[in-house]
Amino acid sequence: MAATPVTLDALLVEAATRLVAAGSPSARLDADVLLCHVLGVERTWLYTWGDRAAEAAAARRFRELVARREAGEPVAYLTGEREFWGLSLATDPSTLIPRPDTETLVEAALALAPAPRGRLLDLGSGSGAIALAFASERPGWRVLGLELRPEAVALARHNAARHALTNAEFRESDWFSALAAGTTAERFDLIVSNPPYIAADDPHLAEGDVRFEPRSALVAGEAGLADLRHLVAAAREHLLPGGWLLLEHGFRQAAAVREALRAAGYAEVASRRDLAGHERASLGRQPA
Repeated sequence: MAATPVTLDALLVEAATRLVAAGSPSARLDADVLLCHVLGVERTWLYTWGDRAAEAAAARRFRELVARREAGEPVAYLTGEREFWGLSLATDPSTLIPRPDTETLVEAALALAPAPRGRLLDLGSGSGAIALAFASERPGWRVLGLELRPEAVALARHNAARHALTNAEFRESDWFSALAAGTTAERFDLIVSNPPYIAADDPHLAEGDVRFEPRSALVAGEAGLADLRHLVAAAREHLLPGGWLLLEHGFRQAAAVREALRAAGYAEVASRRDLAGHERASLGRQPA
């Protein structure tokens, strides 16, 4: 006798129950997103047609993804997608998953970019999230993203093409290495970065999605401050007079980053808070 087909609603209840047991803080949302991915539909469609029977192949594929999510794999890697600043971005394990907290950096950069034209440099671009969010809001600006890993550069270029953001380009580079130096230095109105800033012994590295993200994009020496301090020191050669450096950092690192900015000679040093009220980004201005 053939098995009775399971409805989409029943599949979602089953999946959410499994994910709650596995400790997911967003079990039902995870289940919804995974089933939408399998079916190629929007969440509103699920709410309308949840009493429909699931096709056997779709149910099987969905349960496979749920099992991987139970084991901790990030939803963004399972679906290959993450929304950031209203842009649907392709994601894969070569890059960090774009997070809402990083929109604090985008907001701060946009606030400092009222001019119709200018140049922005994004260091450690990953999937291109920051660069492309800015480029989408400032079409008259030229945006350059530099990224160490060639597979991440390819992903960022794919995301730029996907959204037809022709004012953004991406190059392979170890921080500033691909830029001209000295008296011919390429200079920018804004330099932004979300660099590695987690200490190697931070217990959060063994929890949640970060277990699956590239460690090289997460961890820095000097209690997580090494790359931040390097960027503070090196960026001045590539900033135009009056240009700004903006850095994302951990919520307990703002004071140390402000101190580094002041010690390097930046003016108007300040920090910006994220949606949770944590100091998430700090900035300083190149003297004119």
